Amino acid sequence: MNLQSDFQRPKLHKGIGKAGLFSLAFGAMIGVGWVTAMGSWLSNAGPLGAIIAFFLGGLIILVIGICYAEVTAALPLSGGEVAYAYKAFGVSKSFVVGWFLTFGYLSVSAFEAVSINKVLSYLIPSIDFIPIYSVNGSTVYLLHIIISAFFVIVISIINYTGVRNSARFQVGLTILFVLLTFIFVITGLVMGEWKNLTPLFSGNSSGSITAGIAMVLVTVPFWFVGFDTIPQAAEEADQSIPFKTIGLLILVSIISAICFYILLILSTSTAAPWNEILNEKLPTARAFEKATNSPIMVKIILVTALVGLLTSWNGFFLAGSRVLFALGRGKIISPQFGKSHPTYQTPYKAVLFSGLITFLASLMGQGAMVAFVNVGSLCIVIAFFGVSFSFLNLRKKFPNIHRPFYAPSGRFLGLLSILGTLSMLTAMVFPGSPAALAWPLEWGIFSAFTLLGLIFWKVSAKSRNSVSKKERDYLILDNYI
Repeated sequence: MNLQSDFQRPKLHKGIGKAGLFSLAFGAMIGVGWVTAMGSWLSNAGPLGAIIAFFLGGLIILVIGICYAEVTAALPLSGGEVAYAYKAFGVSKSFVVGWFLTFGYLSVSAFEAVSINKVLSYLIPSIDFIPIYSVNGSTVYLLHIIISAFFVIVISIINYTGVRNSARFQVGLTILFVLLTFIFVITGLVMGEWKNLTPLFSGNSSGSITAGIAMVLVTVPFWFVGFDTIPQAAEEADQSIPFKTIGLLILVSIISAICFYILLILSTSTAAPWNEILNEKLPTARAFEKATNSPIMVKIILVTALVGLLTSWNGFFLAGSRVLFALGRGKIISPQFGKSHPTYQTPYKAVLFSGLITFLASLMGQGAMVAFVNVGSLCIVIAFFGVSFSFLNLRKKFPNIHRPFYAPSGRFLGLLSILGTLSMLTAMVFPGSPAALAWPLEWGIFSAFTLLGLIFWKVSAKSRNSVSKKERDYLILDNYI
């Protein structure tokens, strides 16, 4: 039976090359956290502790990435994790993975929408104009809201009008980011002093050192999430790209990000005594200003941060809209999210919804930045946990499926991935853990989104139940049934 003639499956335009896929992943991972969160990394763990946390966290992400590489190459479908969980476990678990992943992506998007004001206010202090209200002790200004709204509209338009535009935007900004980063990283290592690294750890006892490393380690999924933008965009990859290459690009992007973060922590900590910059508004910029005595270098860093912010924002925005699109196209939630634009072949309704949620979340201002990081990390780790199980179950249920990229020691890696994500989940939710979500803001945000998910699931029951298994298989899995 020809399923294409029996059922109509919304399609997306294929227009992302290898450079575009790598830039989506790497650009999403590097973001702006190295400017806005460097102070918390160093204050919690110290330079060597932070490097250890990012190295260990990066290795865990790399193990997860190997699992992703196999399933992405085997099932190159939009909204990747939704398809993997659906084929492995069915509708309900596919929704859980997709819903939490969507919020993880949109929390990063909201983080970027707020971060852009933090970086710009360092460059142009006058934008801290007309205070309106405060959240978690941080003032929200009218001009900040306007700036966030402007950039949300720009990102939304880029993603609305075609994936090729989004990919070109991403490649250009990623190249610019790498060039600018090279300038100040080398400057910090050359003009800084190695004695500035001392003390290597924050804290005086082994217990506090371990706790500090753990506090940074559990946020690593938030900073490394982005490699999984490749699975979201795999269906839109240029047809000339081998599926195995798509899997390999996931691993290359993770390794590149590990090197990037370690170099940034090392360079910043040598540029100036790290314990003297912890209370600065933007510690990274202040460190290089101390090392060079040059305001030009500070401006280069801040411009680099803005570029990294936009690459991260664009990548996560694209990924979040694709997950929503996959859930809608499979009629797991409202099929309105699964519509493809007749001209641009983009998931335009999912894009518009993502833009709206990003803007509404950004209204919480800089007082919610840490909450976005922590809650987003929890949601993303939940999704990673689900993908690890999907990987193992696909190996068990479909051993003969074509796997262009075959993960070595697959069962062991799958179990290791589950163990790594489970340890992170435990640290985030266990009462008394130094990395546990804070009450009431962080647990409130998480609870609100979970409740919203339950509402979406309940409201979509009628349309979800109106679809036969054969049709849903085709809508989600295309010809990879």
